Amino acid sequence: MNRYLLPMGFCAASLVSTLLGGLGAFRLRKRMHLLMGLAAGVMLGLVTFDILPEIMTRVRDLGVSARGPMMAFAAGYLIFHVLERAIAIHHGEGYCDAGHRHPQAGILSAVALIGHSMTDGICLGLAFQVSHAIGITVGVAVISHDAIDGMNTVAVMLNSENSDRRAAALLVVDALAPIAGVILTFFIQPSPQTLTIFLGYFAGFILYIGGAYLLSEAHSEQSTAGTVVATVLGTAAAFAVSALG
Repeated sequence: MNRYLLPMGFCAASLVSTLLGGLGAFRLRKRMHLLMGLAAGVMLGLVTFDILPEIMTRVRDLGVSARGPMMAFAAGYLIFHVLERAIAIHHGEGYCDAGHRHPQAGILSAVALIGHSMTDGICLGLAFQVSHAIGITVGVAVISHDAIDGMNTVAVMLNSENSDRRAAALLVVDALAPIAGVILTFFIQPSPQTLTIFLGYFAGFILYIGGAYLLSEAHSEQSTAGTVVATVLGTAAAFAVSALG
């Protein structure tokens, strides 16, 4: 039963996170840089102190090469980097020419973000098949990431001169997308070796979220010493939780 309840519980938290991120785009964007800096530090700490050691332990226990998981690690980082740039997730750049913003461009960008959120759900569901600890780690990453996805879904819609109502409708779809991704994983049963490969992919995915995505967003509009401090504190907090565990 926990196989279903825990991932769905994180999906519920992700749904709330996405909606709050969207609300932040409407009302509270000026304060988001500190939260994103903190979340980026947590992501770095999770990869360094939890996921990579788990990969090494599993590689040793299974008697397999670490090359596969490490290739997946690089692929996880690069795939998300390519996807982010291709859909111009950062404030819809590339979709709207100056002075010529088209509502359809905002909708296209938002739909791409919805597909991106569904991928988050797939990562979450498969992570819980590795272990509860890794599932929780990936769940924290997904919750943090989806808050920014929600913010960007609203931002690209509004920046493309779509109405508030239409932006809110696509925000709700984006919030529901990870649930569809998790449900899909209930019908997938990878082998232990395959799960180790996926674990490497998760590590790259989370490192990109923290090191490239969240930090880039955190410093894009208001780069302050407070943001840097928040990032360091987030990393320290992740280390403390790992050490206590």
